[in-house]
Amino acid sequence: MTPFQLAALFLTLVAGVGWINARFLRLPSGVAMLLAGAAIPAMQPLSSLFGFDLTGLARQVDFPGTVMGSMLAFLLFAGATQVDLAEMRRRRASVWSLATLGVLVSTALVGGGLWLSARVLRIDLPLPWALAFGALISPTDPIAVLATVKDDGLSATLRTVLQGEALFNDGVGIVVFTALASLLTGGPAPNLWTTAALVVIQAAGGLALGLAGGWLTIRLMRAVDDYAVEVTLTLALAAGVYALAQALHVSGPIAAVAAGLLVGDTAAASAMSATTRRYVGGFWTLVDEVLNALLFLLLGLQLLVVQFLGRHVELWIAAIGLVLLARLLVVAPWGAFFALERGERGATRVLVWGGLHGALSLALALTLPPGPARGLILSVTYAVVVFSLVAQGLTFPLLIKRITPRQPNVVTPESAERL
Repeated sequence: MTPFQLAALFLTLVAGVGWINARFLRLPSGVAMLLAGAAIPAMQPLSSLFGFDLTGLARQVDFPGTVMGSMLAFLLFAGATQVDLAEMRRRRASVWSLATLGVLVSTALVGGGLWLSARVLRIDLPLPWALAFGALISPTDPIAVLATVKDDGLSATLRTVLQGEALFNDGVGIVVFTALASLLTGGPAPNLWTTAALVVIQAAGGLALGLAGGWLTIRLMRAVDDYAVEVTLTLALAAGVYALAQALHVSGPIAAVAAGLLVGDTAAASAMSATTRRYVGGFWTLVDEVLNALLFLLLGLQLLVVQFLGRHVELWIAAIGLVLLARLLVVAPWGAFFALERGERGATRVLVWGGLHGALSLALALTLPPGPARGLILSVTYAVVVFSLVAQGLTFPLLIKRITPRQPNVVTPESAERL
């Protein structure tokens, strides 16, 4: 199939599943799309009767290239425009510590724990492969997190910490994963200080590029009052800073996030008219919803290219437990701080259960080089991602309702009259 035919097919599937979900199922959009994509492999025998190869179709989709090469730029930019920048500045210590040190600690805990678990279960899993898994699964997924924390019952503090961490930890996770993945091809062991310096350089470079691009775009928007031109400027900004960051070998995700934060805060306040704000906000909300739906559908479709073996079930369960345990150990200090100093009920539980993993982890896993443990890492990654999106994603709103204090019933003159 041509790229246009593929795009037409998947957009049709997204529209159809979206209609069925809105009309009958009423599930969170991401979960509905994931389940629909995962159900497609069951149609393989039926499609074969008509000469249609679903597995070949799935392999034709370059999932890592689609996610990290293009979709991530627009999804991160769209998500960043919805974040309260002033609140994020107030929570910068927690955001940056979780996005950097938290990723490194989680990588070591999950990677080492998975290696030990595999030895206990007598499954052949070399330590470098286990550490690579720890690196790709440790960053929380910005797309999944941003879609989940829209619940109105979540406090501004916890929402901002989860959003900010997810938006900024991708750049750190990708650098750490790349350094560890070099071991799988026989490269030298990454030097701790060199890797740390690379993380700082890429993050700082991406941040500077995103802020510079956002500042320039805001200056251009102040000179005109034409919503079509200004929407186009924001679209060019999202794609431009991401592409330029890739060319300069700095963090594209952080560049897109920084630009989106500026546009969502400074530009909305000083450079846009009310009409332009309405069109820009509506455009990026639509981009966010459509690309999110498409991404989760493609994520479910990857079941056709991931090999699952029954003897690995115990390792999948161990990996899920390790990821949750590492998350608990990483966020517990900040959860205790928010509970004691800010009076945030259930802060640790929210930070643990709201740290979702999604498409980015699987995209990184699919870039692993050929090797004896590649199939195993892919299946373990997919198991953790599906658990995170379905189990955590569906129950997170219930957790928020449980820990949110109930508002007392206030008797107003109107209600008293009805009584």
